[in-house]
Amino acid sequence: MAKRTRPFIEKIDARTTRKNRSRQAILQAYIELVNQTRRQPTALQIAERAGCSLRLIFQHFADLPSLTLAAAQIGYAQARARADAATLDGDRQTRIRTHIERRAHNCETWLPLWSIAVALHDHSPEMVGLGGLVRKATLDRLAEMYAPELASLAEVDRRRLLIALEAITDYESWGRLRSDHGLSVEQASASWVTIIDRLLPPTPAEVHATSKRPTGKADESSTSAAQGPMGSGPLGHDPLGSGGEIPLGF
Repeated sequence: MAKRTRPFIEKIDARTTRKNRSRQAILQAYIELVNQTRRQPTALQIAERAGCSLRLIFQHFADLPSLTLAAAQIGYAQARARADAATLDGDRQTRIRTHIERRAHNCETWLPLWSIAVALHDHSPEMVGLGGLVRKATLDRLAEMYAPELASLAEVDRRRLLIALEAITDYESWGRLRSDHGLSVEQASASWVTIIDRLLPPTPAEVHATSKRPTGKADESSTSAAQGPMGSGPLGHDPLGSGGEIPLGF
């Protein structure tokens, strides 16, 4: 009996493998086209890129919004994995730069797809749910990354700051920095680093060290340096060449 059923099982497995490969090829073609054109591709364009028939696309996906949702779920999983790989250890500047490096990479990679997904919110409850997952994961990650600084705040102030940090570093913000303001990846990242450093409260270690210094102008300048304004303090340089001013509308 076992010998008779084994070929049938292998045949089913091979068919499933081919089905998964064709589905992945369609998703890959879709994501590539979105990144290249920054707009929703047609089914014919997807089929040509994937090397398959139109019929095969709609065997895997009910319609293009369903394909968009599946691609967005892949983007969410990959972005989440990259964010989770960021270290939660290190000093203030290390954590900020690690956070922004990961966040900028995710935004640069997935912004075109995110824009299309957002446009489908009114027509897809599943897309609305995915958007909620993305924002919750971002807020949770911010809370973990900046736990030392947030610990000094009352709960309501902590929540407000987390919402502000999430809004400042969302996909739409990245799109405005890159497209509307014409900043490079490095310049946009540097802007985020500076803004986050200014918004965060001092870390506990910095507060403790400052409290031991004499009060007066020297103490004020030390606190300012600890918070890292552009052009001074631990963040040092001003990659925008702005003389300390941030040319953004935040």
